[in-house]
Amino acid sequence: MVSRGQLAWIAWAAVGVMISVTLAGCGGGGAASTNEILIGHYGSMTGSEATFGVSTDNGIKLAVKERNAAGGVKGKQIKLKTYDDQGKAQEAVTVVTRLIQQDKAAAILGEVASSRSLAGGPVCQRLGVPMISPSSTNPDVTAIGDMVSRVCFIDPFQGYVGAKFAFENLKLKKGAVLFNRAQAYSSGLKDNFNEAFKKLGGEVVEEQAYGDGDNDFSAQLTAIREKDPEFIYIPGYYTEVVNIAQQARARDIKVPLIGGDGWDSDKLANAKDALQGCYFSNHYSHQDTRPEVQEFVKKYQAEYGAVPDGLAALGYDSARLLFDAMDRAASLSGKDLAKAINETKDFAGVTGKISMDENRNARKDAVILEVKDGVPSFVTSIAPE
Repeated sequence: MVSRGQLAWIAWAAVGVMISVTLAGCGGGGAASTNEILIGHYGSMTGSEATFGVSTDNGIKLAVKERNAAGGVKGKQIKLKTYDDQGKAQEAVTVVTRLIQQDKAAAILGEVASSRSLAGGPVCQRLGVPMISPSSTNPDVTAIGDMVSRVCFIDPFQGYVGAKFAFENLKLKKGAVLFNRAQAYSSGLKDNFNEAFKKLGGEVVEEQAYGDGDNDFSAQLTAIREKDPEFIYIPGYYTEVVNIAQQARARDIKVPLIGGDGWDSDKLANAKDALQGCYFSNHYSHQDTRPEVQEFVKKYQAEYGAVPDGLAALGYDSARLLFDAMDRAASLSGKDLAKAINETKDFAGVTGKISMDENRNARKDAVILEVKDGVPSFVTSIAPE
């Protein structure tokens, strides 16, 4: 079912498309040559969540480099064009429109954040160009339509993973929740976690919310502390989690903090003492011994001099899955390419074996990582029910 929030995004994005198309028509062509296939990526290359966009872009660029070295797709080289949406939904509409109308992209990769995929996705659906989100986990993203798919798991599963790990692995029965009411990702994952934890037999003793840009969480943490939970579930982004963890420890809240894939960033090291022994669900671990993982980690480190996070791995998988679909597609027209993407089965990705379900969502395992000295370390994996 399409949510009220999604309908609002679609209506708003349609207006943005009409405005942006007019602007794009005045800007001249930026399309790839006849010997190239252009794909677009939009992400938060700057702003408070810049590590999301940069890591994803690095993974995509690595996949493009490898594919071009192997001869490209259908005898043509892949050209990547990335636009910075600055972490803003309105800018996501603008740059996706530009990629399609002006640059003539055959397909779009993006976004990381669900709110921005809910802004950019309707543009792709309206203009008939396939979009693959590397890591937007809110279920409403692929409900936009048949042009939109993803290579990550979705939040009903991720909420279950967090709840199952807390209840069964850590034997914790009483939790509190602190979430961002302004984020589709955070509020949706909060609901999924609450439902799963209560179904398992757990109790959510307190629920507190904050908004975008908030830096002082003292009131929420004080209210949570009074209910004496055994852990706090925080389905937010790393930018918020680092601050929350430090403030929680300053208020003598010593219980574990548990979160989702929005925690994934090397910036967790900024609060390594406060986050020591805390956990989050994610799409992969660089410590996984599978050949696909270790080969990717080696190539990424050689290219960028860093250990790839989950966003980099998902960016890499999204691009490689797109190229695989291009090989299989009857043509690179929107409908043909989308059909090939949506028919993907058993694609061997770094983040797991990827098969698209009837809603264009990837069904695969999740991993739980523990923060040790600021570094996420593998604990266990959890399969879908």
